[in-house]
Amino acid sequence: QVQLVESGGGLVQAGGSLRLSCAASGSIFTIDTMGWYRQAPGKQRELVATITSGGSTMYADSVKGRFTISRDNAKNTVYLQMNSLKPEDTAVYYCNADRVLTSGSWGPHWEFDYWGQGTQVTVSS
Repeated sequence: QVQLVESGGGLVQAGGSLRLSCAASGSIFTIDTMGWYRQAPGKQRELVATITSGGSTMYADSVKGRFTISRDNAKNTVYLQMNSLKPEDTAVYYCNADRVLTSGSWGPHWEFDYWGQGTQVTVSS
């Protein structure tokens, strides 16, 4: 069974920085795309940034130039460096692994769409 565990959230003043981490554990051979999503109160979950195993990245327009996604494939870990934070960045941030090559009693196989439990980011004005 694969698990994703986020860390690094907290309370920060506007203009400050935070770094989120998400570590995947379990019997993992490789993970395709990993990403960060967020959900603010009363709003739908939205994509923040994604990164492929090859390092290609994509960002939501609202965070371009302020957030940087990166990953360590050897550690099955993805990071989100958030700079110049704004109050509208306040949300629960979730880590996602879209496709994981894992092992099982029937041998290696792909499993899909794993999520972490979320970490709260609060930006005060």
